[in-house]
Amino acid sequence: MGATRFPSPIGELVITASDSGLTGVWFPGKGPVAAARPNERGPASALLARATEQLAEYFAGTRTTFDLPLDGGGTPFERRVWDALRTIRYGTTLSYGELARRLGDVRATRAVGAANGKNPIPIIVPCHRVIGANGALTGFGGGLERKRWLLEHEGALTTTILF
Repeated sequence: MGATRFPSPIGELVITASDSGLTGVWFPGKGPVAAARPNERGPASALLARATEQLAEYFAGTRTTFDLPLDGGGTPFERRVWDALRTIRYGTTLSYGELARRLGDVRATRAVGAANGKNPIPIIVPCHRVIGANGALTGFGGGLERKRWLLEHEGALTTTILF
């Protein structure tokens, strides 16, 4: 396991990884308060370097997708939801109900919302792109101001898809 700190426009993030994938992206005041040792070597360290590079590109506006292995745990249902989140295009949003419909059960809106809220790898698994059916910015582990910032950064607040 490894961890590193990443200064971002929305606060210092802590990124964690195992040897097989990213395990978390934590907002200030959440998750582990750790940093990888500068001389640390191995798969987790290399993965953390790739993650910080891709996050820097994202925040600079030059990256719209991430190409990183993930190791976020979760139940089979949560992993299905998180995989579906990764299909939401940069600069767009959709509702919890639409995400449930895409997963095959429109009645699972609340379960989808709960799984979305347990996403341990926000930004890279873009849970911030899911909004309320009425367009409201609802729930986000990093706080609604960070969610708004991320959506404005992506230009998504003007290209919302509502269902």
